[in-house]
Amino acid sequence: MEQQVLKSGEFLVREIDPSDIFIPEEFNEEQLMIAQTCRDFLESELYPVIDKIDAPDTNLMKQTLKKAGELGLMGIALPEELGGFGQSFVTQMLAAETIGAGYSFSVAFMAHTGIGTLPIMYYGNQQQREQYVSRLATGELIGAYCLTEPGAGSDANSGKTNAVLSEDGRHYILNGQKMWITNAGFADTQVVFAKIDRDRVLSAFIVESNYPGVTVNPDEHKMGIKGSSTAQIFYNDVKVPVENLIGNRGEGFRIALSILHMGRIKLGANVLGASKKAINDSVRYANERKQFCVLISTFGSIRHKLAEQVIRTFALESAIYRVSRDIDIQIESNKAEGMDKGRASIEGISHYAVEAAILKVYGSEALDFIIDEAVQIHGGMGYSAEMAVERGYRDSRINRIFEGTNEINRLLVVDTAMKRAMKGDFDLFGKAGQLMADPEHAAEIPGGGEGYFDNKMRYIRNFKKAILLAIHGASSVFDKKLISEQEVLNNISDMIIELYITESTALRVNKLELLQGTASSGLHRDILDILIYDSADRIRKAGNDAVNSFAAEGQSEKLVAAVNELCRVPGTNVKESRRRIAARLIEDNQYKF
Repeated sequence: MEQQVLKSGEFLVREIDPSDIFIPEEFNEEQLMIAQTCRDFLESELYPVIDKIDAPDTNLMKQTLKKAGELGLMGIALPEELGGFGQSFVTQMLAAETIGAGYSFSVAFMAHTGIGTLPIMYYGNQQQREQYVSRLATGELIGAYCLTEPGAGSDANSGKTNAVLSEDGRHYILNGQKMWITNAGFADTQVVFAKIDRDRVLSAFIVESNYPGVTVNPDEHKMGIKGSSTAQIFYNDVKVPVENLIGNRGEGFRIALSILHMGRIKLGANVLGASKKAINDSVRYANERKQFCVLISTFGSIRHKLAEQVIRTFALESAIYRVSRDIDIQIESNKAEGMDKGRASIEGISHYAVEAAILKVYGSEALDFIIDEAVQIHGGMGYSAEMAVERGYRDSRINRIFEGTNEINRLLVVDTAMKRAMKGDFDLFGKAGQLMADPEHAAEIPGGGEGYFDNKMRYIRNFKKAILLAIHGASSVFDKKLISEQEVLNNISDMIIELYITESTALRVNKLELLQGTASSGLHRDILDILIYDSADRIRKAGNDAVNSFAAEGQSEKLVAAVNELCRVPGTNVKESRRRIAARLIEDNQYKF
């Protein structure tokens, strides 16, 4: 049977069978070997020198990156004919997850392998790919991505960097300034965005760092990711060969947006790896540290923290690999339609813009919570630079700013889903209108003979209905002004994020039971029970906040009552469930969920 795949955002109105999703328990031997190679590299080449790298020592960082290139780790996403391994998107995400435990190294590595290389791979011509991508794949060249400017952060297209064709037509003369450029201090190539003449939109260029007129400032002093080189770059009458234009003139803004979608989704994988590292640090310390003559891992408060770290990590992981397989299928579909391999890949990734924004927001905020709790579990030692969690705490904070701030991404979740619906990708407004006609009877009630997962999916269907009511109500009241009602959009976005993460977890646990049997999934059911119980409350609160912000008196009472009913789930003994989850983590002394 053909696998069912939802379009981006379509999860709001449709269900999917658990057999149609990919879960981490299905990784094959080759994928696990690649992950182990990444893990071994961190253990042997990075962790012994991480203090020196964070001193910072940019030369050591560059040499460590080159070692990764020599092992082939920089070519996982690239085709074999260009020196890569041509791996699936699922495998790329697994590698990104594993490298995510590498602190500032992971930032430099992901900037090089992602935004520093893939614009050329995905949008460049064959000559550009052979000249640059083949050398970026091996680490012979290190790449950077230059989009942000002092006056153009979230509004990337407002940048002032300019390119003018020379009189002889052989070069573009580049002038401008870029800031917050990762790998700036040692990059050999830069993907630079600029407007040609008086164009309204950006174009993209390959600039070699040794071109005359390229000046790199000293590295910025940062709160965290200190080993990552971050600097301003100035371009003063830089001659860029015309053949270094990436794609077509004026295509740069599209390239930038597409690459940001890719960066967001891979950041979700990165923070997953960092979360697992923080959990391992937490439980190992809790299993060694004694207070009042007993290990602190025996304390209920510590076990609550450990269990909550696991729940959020497991949920993030479930969503990441669900959408990663969807992307692989979309890429193959694009190729079958005759798309160039590079374009097929980036179009497949970009299609899932809603999910990319969700994973970026949820993942970065989950890591902030998890590493904060890791510091708390360590107590005073967590504040000491002797412990790994101190570095992890400082390094974590940037993820809510990277790849578009979480504020921007929350708006994108709702806006992009609504635009996809208006394009006809799925029927969002029709279903929402039906619910709005009789909101008091929107909730599904339990039927006879419901099983465990029948119950869970009924709750999730009700969550979807609560979101549709909020979207329809807000759209009806504010119409085109809705984009300016950011508080309401944030409420709806939070509802959507909770829904996607929770549904992905439910599908994963269900599939696990289909593969391994009910007896093997007791702890996974504990995770799902708590997640649905907590998500229901968060969706209810966000839904009520949205309704009370747009509904007229009289209507608000009906809609609030409907949202409350749609978010009603039975109580569960969260204390005992968390204790069981924590007990397994404590016994294993590492994350093995």
